[in-house]
Amino acid sequence: MLKGTPRHADILVCSGPVTRQVKDRLVRIYEQMPEPKFVVAVGTCACSGGVFKNCYNVGGGIDSAIPVSVYIPGCPASPKAIIDGVVKLLESLKQQNSTPKKTVETKDL
Repeated sequence: MLKGTPRHADILVCSGPVTRQVKDRLVRIYEQMPEPKFVVAVGTCACSGGVFKNCYNVGGGIDSAIPVSVYIPGCPASPKAIIDGVVKLLESLKQQNSTPKKTVETKDL
């Protein structure tokens, strides 16, 4: 039976605020992901803490623990906004990859 792990993930989708209980786990999962890795914060709670921002156990949005690639606001985030955020992430990757790179040719032995 196959089992998904963070070591197989390219994108981490987060949909809630960072609490004291979750922060260490979130950082550990992020560190286990291979490069290149991307974090998508979906919803107001993930972006800034939302209505839980000033609660005693909430540290804020996802960016208070790990770097975020794309913010998708909304409470709840609409499907259109989620698709738009993912498309913008893909477009930014396409622009990063379009820069000319030095190619290395190898010979068959």
